[in-house]
Amino acid sequence: MTISSPSNLFSLTDAARPMLDRAEGIYIFDTDGRRYIDGSSGAMVSNIGHSNPNVLAAMRDQMARATFGYRLHFRNQPAEDLARRTAARMPGDLDRVFFVSGGSEAVESATKLARQYAIARGQGSRWKVISRYPSYHGCTLGALALTGYDPLSEPFTPMMRAMPKIPAPTCYLDRDNLSDAERGLKYADMLRDEILAQGPDSVLAFIMEPVGGASTGALVAPDSYYARIRDICDEFGIVLIYDEVMSGAGRTGAFVAADHWGIVPDIVTLSKGFAAGYVPLGAVVARTGIVDAVTGAGGYANGFTYAGNPLACAAGLAVLDEIERAGLIDNAARMGTRLKTGLEALMDRYPFIGDVRGKGLLLAFELVADRETMDPLPPGLKAYDRLVELAYARGLIIYSRRTRGGRAGDHFLVCPPLIVTPAQVDDILGLLDDSLAALATELSLPVAAP
Repeated sequence: MTISSPSNLFSLTDAARPMLDRAEGIYIFDTDGRRYIDGSSGAMVSNIGHSNPNVLAAMRDQMARATFGYRLHFRNQPAEDLARRTAARMPGDLDRVFFVSGGSEAVESATKLARQYAIARGQGSRWKVISRYPSYHGCTLGALALTGYDPLSEPFTPMMRAMPKIPAPTCYLDRDNLSDAERGLKYADMLRDEILAQGPDSVLAFIMEPVGGASTGALVAPDSYYARIRDICDEFGIVLIYDEVMSGAGRTGAFVAADHWGIVPDIVTLSKGFAAGYVPLGAVVARTGIVDAVTGAGGYANGFTYAGNPLACAAGLAVLDEIERAGLIDNAARMGTRLKTGLEALMDRYPFIGDVRGKGLLLAFELVADRETMDPLPPGLKAYDRLVELAYARGLIIYSRRTRGGRAGDHFLVCPPLIVTPAQVDDILGLLDDSLAALATELSLPVAAP
């Protein structure tokens, strides 16, 4: 049932949507009993699926004991256990954990930790955090200063200090004679150039999504990019922050995407799939040396009321238990291969699909006007919106954004829960095929002969 009566709520969009009734596994049901496949895990959140009975039981058990204990008054066992289990999953010496309630808080906390680390080392001149364009790091003013997505950040530019940007490694758009490895190094060296342009003594950190999120549609750089970025940060003593709010907690076929390249960042942010939508929860995970320097210089000047909340951490522990018990990281890798192969097959049928990319079950495809030039479809067609609506009408939920900084381009994230089965992957692909055919008819886009 679409809500027709007035609502006191307001949100990002006024698009009509039915009333949620219940959810189970990869499916969501409205109050009319209609079923939807959660093909994007909400906003890439519901990694273990909906209404997992083991997680709900763990939450009920914790609710019967305590739902809140302020971190300055008490330690709590769920927070201690989740910190220990999270650290054990992280690469290298990333073994100190600070809990937050979401991705924006995690990014803010990570940059504030990096700044306090610089001060503790007597490097107070360092304050600039370089990020990439396009990118998305959160909606608070500090996180927006790092974000490269014009419609979200431009209205607030007078209210914040925008940080320097370098181009995201959109190698799939390049038309040159370089190899993939050479392109990776070319984009990585843009960081070095920017550090020199800004003045190395002023640069605090570099933040990047190892696998792109909403702003770049699951963008993956060439392998050469990652090690070179790490080397550049080491050369100038700059903190390397991996924003794994979307890519972490198993979604890419590794617990954190950094594992794919053997990189140990200095700080990692987690959220979304970390508690899989059962409670608001995120984390900052940092090297021991960074944390010890900050706490030794007077303490970490940052905090949130719900940091380390016992109910949230109990849910996070249960989510991690399910990821491990059900082998969901391996399943993400296997089902990601099946889904990506299916998306690539759709490219053969629909010439206006210009690229398929991603890792594990963090996948996306991009629509273009010309696959040779990779020119985007005319923005006025609003293809990024229309395909979502056509899929939604068929019972499939996918997630879209505009690829080229938010003003043009159309990409779609297809990221079902990590519990997805082969048959469910095929259902997603079938509904997506129908939706693309409808879009082609509506916008007079070409379709290849069968």
